[in-house]
Formats: sequence, C-alpha cells, structure tokens
Amino acid sequence: MSEYAPLFGVMGATAAVVFSAMGAAYGTSKSGSGIAEMAAAKPGFNWKSLIPVVMAGVIGFYGIVVAGLIVADLEEAPDYKLYTGFVHLGAGLCVGLTGFASGFAIGIVGDAGVRASAKQPDNKAIRIGMILILIFAETLGLYGFIISIYMIRKLKL
Repeated sequence: MSEYAPLFGVMGATAAVVFSAMGAAYGTSKSGSGIAEMAAAKPGFNWKSLIPVVMAGVIGFYGIVVAGLIVADLEEAPDYKLYTGFVHLGAGLCVGLTGFASGFAIGIVGDAGVRASAKQPDNKAIRIGMILILIFAETLGLYGFIISIYMIRKLKL
C-alpha cells in the first residue's frame, strides 16, 4: 500500500489525453494545411477533403474516453493499490502513444492525399488510396484504444 499509487493513475489519465490530443492536433493541422492550399488552388472546395481532419479528431476522442475511465476509478491512497495505478498508467500510455503515432500518419497521408487530389480531381484512385491508407492509420489508434479498455476492464474482474 503506497501513498503515491494514485500518482500513476493520474499520470495515466494525463498521458491518454495529452498524447492523443497531440496526435489529433498534428493530424488536423497537417491535413488542414493541405486543405487550405487545395481550396486556394481549386476554389470549388470538395467536402470529401475533410475526411483526414475528422479521422484525426477521432484519435483525440479515444484519449478522452480512456482518461474518463481512469479518473472514474481513482481513489485515495489507502484504497488505491499500486498495481491499479500501474495498470492505469499503462492504459493511458497505450492509447496516448498509439494515438500520437496514428495522428502523425493521418496528418502526413491526409496532406499528401488532399494535395494530390487537387492536382488531379478526376482521378478517383488517388482519393480511394488516400482513404484506405487513412483507415489503416486510424486503426493503429483504435488498437491502442481497445487494449486500454481491456486493461482497465481487467481490473474490474
């Protein structure tokens, strides 16, 4: 029974929000710069170009959900076990770091895909390829989210 056990739980919630938000912010900003350039080059803005921004935003949602689950389990030091704190830290890092990596991938692919589709608006293969790669990048964050939920759920059993 450690007095500092809740620190690990709080750090897990913090890592979940901060790292996933950093990935979502990077994905949004990188894709957004491509969208802005496309809109300047081709004034007939295509709403399908917002797909990378939406997918990057979902990454931030994963972190918020996991952080909320961790915070809901927090207790004061005598009742909060060190093992629980470590599991919460691991769950937060899991969703946060996979969200961070996923957001980077979404940003880079979204930016390049939107710019390429602006240059060749009739080429559907570019847009389909971009969406497929974005889906694969999004699943990296989803995998971290699923494992984090499983880790937190394992404490309840």
